[in-house]
Amino acid sequence: MSAHAVTDSWTMTRRELARWGRQPVQLVVNLVFPVMLLLMFGYLVGGGRGVSGEYRDYLIPGMLALTMAFGLEGTMLAVTQDLNKGVIDRFRSMPMANGAVLVGRSAADMLQSAMALVVLIGVGAALGWRPGGGPTALLGAVGLLLLFRFAMLWIGIHLALVAGKPEMVQAVQILVWPVGFLSNALAAPGSMPGWLGTVVEWNPMSHTATAVRDLFGVPGTESGHLWAAVLWPLALLAAFFPLAVRRFGRLSR
Repeated sequence: MSAHAVTDSWTMTRRELARWGRQPVQLVVNLVFPVMLLLMFGYLVGGGRGVSGEYRDYLIPGMLALTMAFGLEGTMLAVTQDLNKGVIDRFRSMPMANGAVLVGRSAADMLQSAMALVVLIGVGAALGWRPGGGPTALLGAVGLLLLFRFAMLWIGIHLALVAGKPEMVQAVQILVWPVGFLSNALAAPGSMPGWLGTVVEWNPMSHTATAVRDLFGVPGTESGHLWAAVLWPLALLAAFFPLAVRRFGRLSR
C-alpha cells in the first residue's frame, strides 16, 4: 500500500472514529451486548451439553469468538447510509485511493472489536475466569479472534455494498446468526445429532473457538485447530476483500 493510500485510509478512519462522539449510545450498546450474552448463557439459560469440566471455562472463549461474528450491522449500516446519502460518490470524485473509505471503516470496526474483547475478558476475570497459557497464549488467542473478525467484517462490507440500502441490512444480518449459533461456542458438537455436529465442526468459527480454548488450556479441548483457525479467515479474506474493493470501484460507473 502506497503512502498516499495509507494517508487516505487514516483520514477515513478518523472520520469513522468521529462518529463515536456523535453516537456514543451505539458504541456502549456494542460493548455491553456481548457481556449480556455471556451472563445470560452462563447464569440464566445455562447449557454446556457435552462439556467436561467447568462450563465457564468452555463458555467464555466461545463467547469471545461469538462476539467477533456479531455486531457487523453497525459497519454495514454506515456503508449503506453513505451510499444512499451520496457521500461515497463525493469521496470517489476526490483524488483518493480506491478503497480508502472501506479501509477506514474496517479500521474503526477493528478498534471497537478490540475494545469489546478487552471488556469481555475483564468481565470474565471478574467472574473468576483465569485464562491459562500465560501472556503469550492470551495475545495469540486475541490475534486469532481479531483475524476472524477481520474476515467477517469484509464479508459484511461486501454484502452491504451488494444490498445497497440500509433497510436491506437487517435481512442480510440474519445470515450472521446461523454462523454464530451453528458453532461450538455454547455446546460441544459431540452432544448434537450426527449431521448437525458435522456442520458445527466445519464452521470456521468453531475452529477459532477451539483454537482459543486450546491456547487458554481448557480441559478436554482438541488440539490441532490452530492452522484451520488461521487458514479459514485468510481464505475468506482472499475471496471477499477483492470482491468488496472491486464492487466499490464500480459504483456510479
